[in-house]
Amino acid sequence: MKLCEKCGGKGYLTTGEKVCPNCKGTGKIESVSLGEASASEIDDLVSKGATKCPVCKGEGKIPVTETCTECGGLGREYLCAICGVKLTTKGELCTNCAKKPVVHTLENACDTSDLVVGDTYQGKVSGIANFGAFVDLNDHVRGLAHNKFLKITPEVGEEIYVRVRNVAPNGNIELEPVEVGEHHTLEVRKELPVTRVSDLQRFVGKMISVEGEVIQVKQTGGPTIFTIADDSGLVFCAAFERAGVRAYPEIDTEMIVRAIGDVSVRNGQIQVEVKSMKQLWGGEASVVKDRIEKSIDERAEPSDPPLLVESEIITRLKPKMREVAKEIRRAILKSKPIVVRHHADADGMSAAVAVETAIIPMIREVGGSDAEYYNYRRAPSKAPFYELEDVTKDLTYALEDQSRHDQKMPLIVLLDNGSTEEDVPAMRQAQIYGLEMLVVDHHHPDEAVDEYLIAHVNPAHQGGDFGITTGMIATEIARMINPDVEEKIKHFPAVSAVGDRSEAPEAERYIRLVEDRFGIDELKKIALALDYEAFWLRFNDGRGLVNDILCLGRLDRHRKIVQLLCEQANEAIEEQLRASFAHVKTQTLPNGAVMNVLDVENYAHKFTFPPPGKTSGEVHDRLCKKYGGKPVVTIGYGPDFAVLRSRGVRMNIPKMVRELREEIKAGGVNGGGHLVVGSIKFVGGMRKEVLAKLVEKIAACPVDPVPSSGSKSEEKVEA
Repeated sequence: MKLCEKCGGKGYLTTGEKVCPNCKGTGKIESVSLGEASASEIDDLVSKGATKCPVCKGEGKIPVTETCTECGGLGREYLCAICGVKLTTKGELCTNCAKKPVVHTLENACDTSDLVVGDTYQGKVSGIANFGAFVDLNDHVRGLAHNKFLKITPEVGEEIYVRVRNVAPNGNIELEPVEVGEHHTLEVRKELPVTRVSDLQRFVGKMISVEGEVIQVKQTGGPTIFTIADDSGLVFCAAFERAGVRAYPEIDTEMIVRAIGDVSVRNGQIQVEVKSMKQLWGGEASVVKDRIEKSIDERAEPSDPPLLVESEIITRLKPKMREVAKEIRRAILKSKPIVVRHHADADGMSAAVAVETAIIPMIREVGGSDAEYYNYRRAPSKAPFYELEDVTKDLTYALEDQSRHDQKMPLIVLLDNGSTEEDVPAMRQAQIYGLEMLVVDHHHPDEAVDEYLIAHVNPAHQGGDFGITTGMIATEIARMINPDVEEKIKHFPAVSAVGDRSEAPEAERYIRLVEDRFGIDELKKIALALDYEAFWLRFNDGRGLVNDILCLGRLDRHRKIVQLLCEQANEAIEEQLRASFAHVKTQTLPNGAVMNVLDVENYAHKFTFPPPGKTSGEVHDRLCKKYGGKPVVTIGYGPDFAVLRSRGVRMNIPKMVRELREEIKAGGVNGGGHLVVGSIKFVGGMRKEVLAKLVEKIAACPVDPVPSSGSKSEEKVEA
């Protein structure tokens, strides 16, 4: 029952003050009744000849009050416990409902102090003795109905109605069975002030009441563990029915509840041993929900550190980046699982690990030391887009966790993918199951994806291009999420810039930022090691190994593993090129571009590193050096795909894919990527037609002059 807002629950309003009639405004009196006076009043009278006026407490004035018209002097809103109508007097029932008798039921948190002598309660016979029947009023309160009150002996397990005749000082309860006809049933709830989760440490060993949202329900071999969040934090609440049996099966995630129980410490964490848990409804639930949402919204607000380097494009992206950071922080605070999906290359991995490094400490802080195993997963994607295979795995894991652990559906964070039409089929599946999605990417974006996303960061939205890598943007977002990780991840943008061969001005600035720790050669080695290891990891995140490559662990182990992986990668690349390079066919197109074509299906090793895309890239780099000063395009093709690499040719691969799809309707063409680097898929039987049309389009593209010295990104990484 809520307090009257006008009088604050007092039932009256203070309109002024007047002179105290007892002391005539002096605040003291010179005589007291010795029989009623306290020891201090007598001492004051003896020593000072006067004592403080008990009426005005020595003030000399008393307040003038009048009954509050809003609540009629009640001080709070009284509602009928049965029908909910507003009462005009203090009480439980309205006049109409009071015509029927009331039978009370005790919730499990109640004890003998909550009993009212003379009230009728519903109980269950738990035992029969020579002198009477024992009746349980709840799991903790038991009374005795003496034989002298029993007309017939009840059976164990039988529900009966009893009136409380007396509660003895030692806690013994004397009951009398009664006959009850048509009646109202009213639950007696334990009245305790609500305690905030953040204050529970001060109440260890005491019974408390918490109100909040159920974040997770986990069934163990013993108790059922409910994770409840209020506006100040999370607490684990253990409820026991029987070993391995779900307690309170009516309570589910996202419900607003009131839980009453004893505060204890288990494994160094505060835990509430639940005695009673009820779902809140209507206004009560709304008040709690609004309070939680307001608090989470405030706590989810990200930091706003200055960018690591100067960048006009990234500066313009900051509002969207902050939006992504806030959504991730909000998910952590609500214990919502997070799945980080990323392209399996140096750029995607550095972006994903930057975000991972920022959020793992926060997940542990909010949900406990083992929370990351339930609330976080990182998964690489082989293609630079969110494939149907990816969403199928994510949905399978999410639905299984929801079924087994009652977890919420996760937040999907797509890094270095998620911006193109190729992502839409998977996103449509995710939307059906309520998966919320964020995208941080630098592939050329399509508007079609935005209807499936709650936030989308892409440099193309602010006039930038793929030169600003996902690793750069994600590292800045990670600093907004958790500023404490800056020193650990400050070199990640430089790794991503080198790995994606960025020639944007920001790339040089990020590289220069960390040159005291990582020279350009070291950065190239790290990027190559990531690409090499990503091939063997396939769909595994390889967290410990990837962390060592990115220098998040021991420095000596970082240097050794990067050196070894680079040696192995370079050996594999050299072996591949020895077999492939002689089979490259070269011609000059009408626009002056040198086009090189390699059949990677027949003239390159399969199922090993480097894969077709990397093989085509390595061939392209060497041909760029050979044809210095000329625009160069390299196509590596297989039975049903083609990989494109270019320098100095102004292509728009996503646009070309759309045109090919329209012009060769039986070709099954799809694909995409960056404007000048990407891949195309088609049906094998139409390979000749698709490739011929593709060459026509490349020949029609404008070209730019290229410095004869080549690009720094084309240099070989020496092990």
